[in-house]
Amino acid sequence: MTQAAQNPSVLQQRVIIPNNHGEQLVGILHETGSVEIVILCHGFRSTKDNNIMVNLAVALENAGLSSFRFDFSGNGESEGSFQYGHYKREADHIHAVAQYFCGANRVVSATVGHSKGGDVVLLYASKYHDIGIVVNLFGRYNLKAGIAERIGKDFMERIKQDGFIDVKKSQD
Repeated sequence: MTQAAQNPSVLQQRVIIPNNHGEQLVGILHETGSVEIVILCHGFRSTKDNNIMVNLAVALENAGLSSFRFDFSGNGESEGSFQYGHYKREADHIHAVAQYFCGANRVVSATVGHSKGGDVVLLYASKYHDIGIVVNLFGRYNLKAGIAERIGKDFMERIKQDGFIDVKKSQD
């Protein structure tokens, strides 16, 4: 059964939002008619179309809330190249999305992130202070555990220096 068949009052619309790096972020607006909207953020190497993101959007629909699930740059349909550990840039993506909806006279009431997206929403909240509810679903709390084996022991230093890690270079 399609989502529209489950809740016929919800309109799903593809929305493209420019970020401050000249890239187009692609997302799906689940429009229930509510003024409030929740921004949904996917995890590492995932997309807006991941079952977790879709199921969260449907749960919010059932509660009468609109939501927007989108792809960070370099993921899914959004422009840009994928870069590992690009938390600050992804927090800026959330800001671009929030500003877009505020400009459309919407109230961004919450941001929800899963896995890496959970960490990004926390960083966003600490930087911008404009969204009252922040939900971190299974975000990593310790980036020092389990990652060094895959991308090198100096990964935290590279993230601090460059703001991201290029996965292709890390696998050499």
